[in-house]
Amino acid sequence: MKVQILDSDALTSITPIALRGYANFEGWKSIESYGETSTVYGRQFGDRFVEVVIPLTSHIGDYPSVVSQLISIFSRENNRDELSIFRDLSQADRDVIRVRSTEADKDGAISVEAGVQLVGLSSYMLAAAACAAYEPRRSYYLGKVQQANDYMKRVKLGQTETGSFVVTLLAPVPPTLGLGEQPDLWPELISEPYDRRVTRVLTRALDAARIALFETNRGRGQSAFDAAIKDGVSANLCEAVAAITELGSGSDISVMWARTRPTPEPSTRVSFSRDDGAILKEVARQFRLLEPRNEFTVFGIIERCTRQKFETWGSVSIAAIIDGHVQMVRVDLAADDYERAVEAHKNKNAIYLTGELRRDGQRWRLYNARDLAIVPGSENVDEKAEDT
Repeated sequence: MKVQILDSDALTSITPIALRGYANFEGWKSIESYGETSTVYGRQFGDRFVEVVIPLTSHIGDYPSVVSQLISIFSRENNRDELSIFRDLSQADRDVIRVRSTEADKDGAISVEAGVQLVGLSSYMLAAAACAAYEPRRSYYLGKVQQANDYMKRVKLGQTETGSFVVTLLAPVPPTLGLGEQPDLWPELISEPYDRRVTRVLTRALDAARIALFETNRGRGQSAFDAAIKDGVSANLCEAVAAITELGSGSDISVMWARTRPTPEPSTRVSFSRDDGAILKEVARQFRLLEPRNEFTVFGIIERCTRQKFETWGSVSIAAIIDGHVQMVRVDLAADDYERAVEAHKNKNAIYLTGELRRDGQRWRLYNARDLAIVPGSENVDEKAEDT
């Protein structure tokens, strides 16, 4: 069945830069100017040479009609229906992220609950990449990185697609000034605009995670993923991909690069199995443990006080509540705070301390401890843990 796009608003939504980007990608060449508002493009099809006129601005009276005619020509010459051409044009100025779930009926339908989860997890995964594009780290508190927050507000949810079940995220990308041929090499990441850096970090992080999975299976363990942090791998990204794989028998994530900002390759694709997801979930847990927790307040009972001979400072070991469980935390204290801590230990008083909590092997340490507060009277840490 032949479908023709007639809606003026829909046609107007196709920007001139998207028309030019699509034409360049499909092999049309700029030939000459056509008045002040258009450019003639041409392309060889066998023994025929076809020319089209592409507007430079949408501020012309018959713009929707011009776009409709161009869609018709592109459809005819590429032997594709107009609806698919319209979809390509409407996405030509965006990086298009597609997240595919295999958990779907033959017609591409999926349960409402699974569909909602897939949309949320896809957004969570992209937000993790947006944070990593700002600063690579083991884990993030999403919402704390303002630049990533602003970026996610610009991302649009595209129409879902059949072929299992596909969530489409349309990520904004500034156009290249002066569209030209596809480059042979990727530019340095730091030279890219932030919006493009996000999608590049996403694909780089996914590929780095896939390679780290191979290395883990060869016996490298967590160190393979530690080395991938610089490439954008984080607890958040691993959690998202692991959860997506659990919705079906695996996950398939691809990026179709914006035609208005040419790239060395038209698209990038990475796949993960359900078994990969189980490993990624454990990697995320380890990352969460190792990531320092700033401004963390430790509450507990001092179990041991130690100080080296001739030293004024000392260390205390506190039975404290970490993630709802009682665990030992070691803290180095300056002379005055150490003396107060020794007194609290003698009296079996609980204490509060604030600092940067980090994992140190199998133990916890609190760095840059301050604001020591002593709670009079004996305290039961286990009971306090239950109350919280």
